[in-house]
Amino acid sequence: MSPVTETRAMKDQEFVESDWDYCLVLDACRYDVFSEVYDEYLDGTLERRRSLGSSTPEWATRTLTGELDVAYFSGNPFINSLGIPLNELKWGASCDYEWTATDHLAEIIDVWQEGWDDSLGTVPPDSLSESFSQHQAAVERCDRTVLHYMQPHAPFLGRGDGKKLTRIRKGIKKQSEGDDDSLFAPIGDRVRPLLESVLEGSSLAMKAGLMLELDTASVLSNGTRETVMEHHEVNLRIALDSIVELVEQLDGDVVVTADHGEAFGEQGVWEHHIETHIPPLIEVPWLDVES
Repeated sequence: MSPVTETRAMKDQEFVESDWDYCLVLDACRYDVFSEVYDEYLDGTLERRRSLGSSTPEWATRTLTGELDVAYFSGNPFINSLGIPLNELKWGASCDYEWTATDHLAEIIDVWQEGWDDSLGTVPPDSLSESFSQHQAAVERCDRTVLHYMQPHAPFLGRGDGKKLTRIRKGIKKQSEGDDDSLFAPIGDRVRPLLESVLEGSSLAMKAGLMLELDTASVLSNGTRETVMEHHEVNLRIALDSIVELVEQLDGDVVVTADHGEAFGEQGVWEHHIETHIPPLIEVPWLDVES
C-alpha cells in the first residue's frame, strides 16, 4: 500500500455536501478501529469526522434531508422503501423522528430483504455487491450511489446465527404487511415508551442486546469489552475485503464512512443509542479512496 495522509482536526461529516460519486457506509464503525486497519485494504486520505447522529435513525433524519438524487442500497432495515416513518416503526427504532426514507431518496434497494442470510442473521457484505450489479439501471438513473453495509454492526459473522437484527427485520417486514405481532403490540403504544424509559439509563440493559451476539465462554475468559472489540474488528475486516473488490469496479470518486460508531462501555454506554453524543458514537471515519 502507498503512504496515506490522516487529518487530525475533526469537522462535521458533511455527508451530502461532500464531493463523491459512491459512498460506502459502514454501520456502527468505530473511528479508532477503522484507522488501525483500513490501510491494509485501501489507499486514501483519512479524516475523523463528526456524525450528526449516534444511531441510524438519528443519523438518517439529520443527514439525509431534502430530495436527494441518490440510489441507496440499504442493508439496514431502518432505511427502506416501505414508506413507514421511523416513529411508526414498532421494531427497534423507538424514536420520535417522522423521517421516511422514500421522502428523501430517489431510489431505495432493500438489500436487507433480498440479500438476507438466514444462517448469519444479517446481510453479508457480498450481498451489497451482488445487489449493486443487479440494479445498475437504478444507479444510472441517479446522480450518486450509496451502499450501506451492516458490518461491523453485530451480529458477528465469525459466529453466525445473529439474533437481534433478525428480530428487527422480521418485525418490520410483518408490520409492512399489516401483520404486527410484536411483543409490545398487545400492550399498546402508551405502555411501551414507559417501559423503554425505565431501561434507557441502565448499563446492564444496554449490554443485554449485545450479549445476544456473544459467546458466554469468551466473555468469561476475556471480558465483554475485549471480546466485542475483537469481533468488531473481524466484522470490519470482512466488510473491507468485499469493499476492495467492489471499489475496483467503480468509475468515480469513492468515499468510505460510517453512520455512527459503537460504544463498548465508555461512560457506561454499550452499543449505540439515540441522542447519545459521546466520542465512540459520533466520531466516524471519512476515507477518500485513492483512485
